Amino acid sequence: MSSASSDIILERLMTLHPKIIDLTLDRMWTLLEKLGHPERALPPVVHVAGTNGKGSTQAMIRAGLEAAGRTVHAYTSPHLARFHERIRLAGELISEKDLTAILDEVASANSDAPITYFEVTTIAAFVAFSRTPADYLLLEVGLGGLYDATNVIDKPALGVITPISIDHQQFLGDKLGGIAAEKAGIIKRGVPCVVGPQADEAMDVIEATAARLDAPLIAHGQHWHVWEERGRMVFQDETGLLDLPLPNLIGAHQVHNAGAALASLRHLGLDDAACEAAVTHAQWPARLQRLRSGPLVQLAGRAELWLDGGHNPAAGSALAEALTRLPPRPTHLICGTLSTKDVTGYMQPLRTVSDTLHAVSIPGEKATLPADETRAAAASVGFDAQVAPSVSDAVADIVARHPDARILICGSLYLAGNVLRENG
Repeated sequence: MSSASSDIILERLMTLHPKIIDLTLDRMWTLLEKLGHPERALPPVVHVAGTNGKGSTQAMIRAGLEAAGRTVHAYTSPHLARFHERIRLAGELISEKDLTAILDEVASANSDAPITYFEVTTIAAFVAFSRTPADYLLLEVGLGGLYDATNVIDKPALGVITPISIDHQQFLGDKLGGIAAEKAGIIKRGVPCVVGPQADEAMDVIEATAARLDAPLIAHGQHWHVWEERGRMVFQDETGLLDLPLPNLIGAHQVHNAGAALASLRHLGLDDAACEAAVTHAQWPARLQRLRSGPLVQLAGRAELWLDGGHNPAAGSALAEALTRLPPRPTHLICGTLSTKDVTGYMQPLRTVSDTLHAVSIPGEKATLPADETRAAAASVGFDAQVAPSVSDAVADIVARHPDARILICGSLYLAGNVLRENG
């Protein structure tokens, strides 16, 4: 079986519905029934929603569970380099053989009926998870929550809602309360839900939803607190206080993500050692990741090369703050974004940590914002901005002028994935 087999099936599945995203669960229920309802045969589910920090929080929960000897499935999206990253079975990425077989089975059951790419691949993940034993499934929402394809689990073990901000306006609207209502859609009757830091408008919606469903909240600022103190991280809840190292994922926002992960682990009955492993062992690519090998790193020479996939204003603010925590070094950005994003809002906080920006288009991505439009957006917030034909051209241009620079490639997970593939 060719290593490209799953790619061929995935490309065909992308043609089955005219919309990339279509918020309804009807198609999910129809195909799940044909497949014998694999979503009913899953290990205990921790369902993670939110705008920012879902992946990092999930990575820390997984690190803590695995350190305690638990076997963990994990579902994340989008992938960076290969689709297989989305489906982790009992700690290991799904194999090409298993992925191809399950995609083929699900596609056959669907019989070319209209269905979105995310729906059909989520169902494939459920089939895979249902057939491999594990202690937990960490299930990340794709978009929103209420009508997200992952929201077919009747009774998860725990819900988690990370910070909510404005994003995906074309699908979720541009009002924070409305977006919060979509995210709070993962809350199930009687099921506890850990809630990260929220704006008041979002928290009001979450609390109202939880009250209606008699779902206990484990909320930041009420039931748990987390802060940085003297180069350490302190977490406190009703169980007691934890004095831990700072998360190995960089940035003040990761302290809050770690807090949500720790609150989740404590609720699941994990001990202090698992909690420490959660913040010290977690790995999550393209979240202010330092690249240390590969062709791009060789091209950069003495310059530092960093990669981040954040793409909305809140992510831009968190990234700018994280950069201020690194040792001082002139920073130059290489940025590629999607046309669906608030590019100006994303770039504005980054202007405080960098003067220059090379704009690129994202290779192979239909929704990329053209590089000249990215350059114009950057110039509008004060960057000295120019267009580059590619990331490698931008790196070469920067190091020719600033050989000791810090270079940050940023703006989109799709750009980050392209970089990781090209850089090996």
